[in-house]
Parts: sequence; structure tokens; C-alpha cells
Amino acid sequence: MLIAIKVAHTIIWGLFVTCIVGMPVAGALRRFDVGAWMAGAVLVECASLAANRGQSPLTPIAARFSEDQRLGFDIYLPGRLLCRHKTIFGTLFVLTGLVLLAEWWLLGAER
Repeated sequence: MLIAIKVAHTIIWGLFVTCIVGMPVAGALRRFDVGAWMAGAVLVECASLAANRGQSPLTPIAARFSEDQRLGFDIYLPGRLLCRHKTIFGTLFVLTGLVLLAEWWLLGAER
């Protein structure tokens, strides 16, 4: 069961990273609606993390199936990334959000 949770957690994490990276791509393609949905999905995840004191809602579920409670026991990510992933992807989310807004401001006006 722990393996299934780790796989699901990793896939979900990947989807949010895809949203973060995809936001400026959506803007470049003038699909601002898609970019807004991507940003909204990430913001919902941020709210979920905030409501769970910074941890994924999957972590306590995974904890029922493992005595190992070290950082990353519930997801397949490299240790170096685990220590900094919130900072890295939080910063990237802000930057890609600003790029999306700039694209909307500049490219959206050309319609």
C-alpha cells in the first residue's frame, strides 16, 4: 500500500510541477484560461499544504503503512530536491505567474 501511495503522491506532485512550468507556455499560446486554471490548481494545493501545516494530505495516510518517518518516505523524489522543493517550486510558481500575467498584459491586448 505504501508503494501505491508513493506512486500516487509522485504523480500528483508531477502534475503540479507541470502546471507551474506550463503556465507561461499557456500564455505564449494565448490560452490564458488554461494558464489561469493551472495557477488555480497550484493555489488550491498551496491552501491544502497550509491547512496541513506544510505537509501533504497523503503523508499521514502513508505514515499508517510505514514506521520510517524520514523526509520523503511518502514520495519518490531525490533527497537533494526534497529538502528544497517547496522553496524551489514556490519561487518558480511566483516567477511563472508573473510571466503569465505579463503575457496576458502584452499579448492579450493584441486581440
